[in-house]
Amino acid sequence: MRAAVEGLGSPYSLADLLPGVFREDPFTVRLTAGWDEVIAPVISTLDCLEAYLDPRLTPPDVLAWLAERLGTRLDEKWPVARQRAATREALAAHRSRGTVGGVCEQLALATGGAVELLDSGGVFTSQTPGRPFPADLPETAVLRVTVATGDEEPGALDLESLTRQCMPAHVLYRTEVVRR
Repeated sequence: MRAAVEGLGSPYSLADLLPGVFREDPFTVRLTAGWDEVIAPVISTLDCLEAYLDPRLTPPDVLAWLAERLGTRLDEKWPVARQRAATREALAAHRSRGTVGGVCEQLALATGGAVELLDSGGVFTSQTPGRPFPADLPETAVLRVTVATGDEEPGALDLESLTRQCMPAHVLYRTEVVRR
């Protein structure tokens, strides 16, 4: 909350907005000065509203709220720069959700690594009816996340949860984490 900002003054004094007869009364001037102090954070917030709604500028404590409004979740363990990037890209991520590019972008943003999706294609054709599927046909898509050796290991549970959100429900997949 921005109410505890020391020395935050109001650019609009309520005493200046009063009729002249009230501006001359010392009690009324002191009373409105107290109200000025109370409403100064509200005026400051409204004056800076555009900055609160911009993921690049919003204070870190407002970032999670903004991300939630945009329909994305942030991991508290992520660095603030990664949280800002995920929030900034939230709308584009919704448009490409479930596509190969969208899955790779979301996982790359979350893990900070390079993501490669190897898809089997899931297609097999034959001129002979009833012919069985070949044994070497892969059944699942493989998500390979490559992270630098010094980077923090993406948690298996976090990565699995995020992958489950990104991948279409009907696609079988497995994830691999590779260190360079």
